[in-house]
Amino acid sequence: SIVTKLHNGVLGIEIARSEKKNAMTAPMYSAIATALRTANADPSVRSVLISGQPGIFCSGNDVEDFLTNPPNVPSAPLFEFMQALSGCEKPVVAAVTGSAIGIGVTMLLHCDLVYVAEGSRFAMPFVALAIVPEFASSLLFPRLVGHVKAAEKLLLGDAFTAREAVELNLANAVLAEDKVLDHARQVAERFNSLPPDAVRETKKLMRGYDSVEVSNAIALEGRVLSERLDSQDAKEAFSAFLQTRKATRTV
Repeated sequence: SIVTKLHNGVLGIEIARSEKKNAMTAPMYSAIATALRTANADPSVRSVLISGQPGIFCSGNDVEDFLTNPPNVPSAPLFEFMQALSGCEKPVVAAVTGSAIGIGVTMLLHCDLVYVAEGSRFAMPFVALAIVPEFASSLLFPRLVGHVKAAEKLLLGDAFTAREAVELNLANAVLAEDKVLDHARQVAERFNSLPPDAVRETKKLMRGYDSVEVSNAIALEGRVLSERLDSQDAKEAFSAFLQTRKATRTV
């Protein structure tokens, strides 16, 4: 479900599970983490390109897998993925078409350049599922867009468009759907002509000031998420999701 290919200095990481709308599983998280660690260690990799399938970037976690393999320890594949992406030393470019939900959005906060298709939709419905934001989004998203805008997206779970993603500084540009991947690849290939040490050190400077705070936020969110997964509200919300019905609230 994760396809990797190194071409012209760009390590492509493709989320390829279209039959499940690119919902993420524990093995998929581990596969991406391995690819990112490989990118760090391989001098022939000058950049990383993350993409989904035509019309779908990532619909979040696979709920059944998420409940079967809950991320309740720091070594869980979900956190392995988070550590690998937030700590990636190479520039990371993302090409988004279709929907990005949950971690499909929060992972973009850890990419360096993001290009989105017209018609793409974004949402972080954590609270509606009786859980909390992850991947340091409770720290980074308010910093990026301001508290009140972040509250719309994280507390209320309001969806937003590709144009809004650019306005919120989550993405660089909106392109036609059939142009996004090619454009993102062209941008990723530009790093072939730039001094790799200067690129790496510049990214480290840009990201390094927040690295401890990001790690702490990921850990804190993870602890709260684990607690929430054991709550009656979360169990009911996930059960309702799987049964395609409306959740019954306890209060």
